[in-house]
Amino acid sequence: MGSRLDLPGIAPRTYAMMARLSQASHEFGLEPLLVELMKVRASQINGCAFCVDMHTKDARAAGEAEERLHVLVAWREAEWYSERERAALELTEVMTRLPEGGVPDDVYARATELFSDEEVVGLIWVVTVINAWNRIAITTRMEPGHYQPGGHE
Repeated sequence: MGSRLDLPGIAPRTYAMMARLSQASHEFGLEPLLVELMKVRASQINGCAFCVDMHTKDARAAGEAEERLHVLVAWREAEWYSERERAALELTEVMTRLPEGGVPDDVYARATELFSDEEVVGLIWVVTVINAWNRIAITTRMEPGHYQPGGHE
C-alpha cells in the first residue's frame, strides 16, 4: 500500500512535538507494560496496524507474555490481567470509543480506586496520545512490519 506522506520530513517540528508529548505521557509512574497494553488495545479498536505492530513488539521486548498479547482483544474473558490492568483497559476502551455522555462514572471510579491522581492523569494522557498517533498513522497509511522495538525513543 505505501505511506501517503513523509510527516517527519514535511513537518519535522510538529512531528517532534508529538513525539515529545508521547514521551511525556510516560512520566506519571505507570508500569511500562501496562502502558503498552493500553496502546495495543486502543490501536486494535482503531484498526491501526502500524501501532498494533509497534506496541506489541515493544511489549514483547519489555517482557510481556505472548498469550496476554494474543488474548488482549478479549481481555475481559481472561483471568491473566490484574485489577489495575482491567481498570486501565476499560478506561482505554471507553476513551477510545467515547460514547455519548462521555466516560461513565463507574469506569472513572474504578480507575481512581486503583490509581493515584497522578497515575489517572497518566492514563488519560496515554490514551489521548495513542489515539492521536492512530489517527496519524491510519490517515497517512504508515506501513506495519518494519518497526524494531525501541525504535521510537
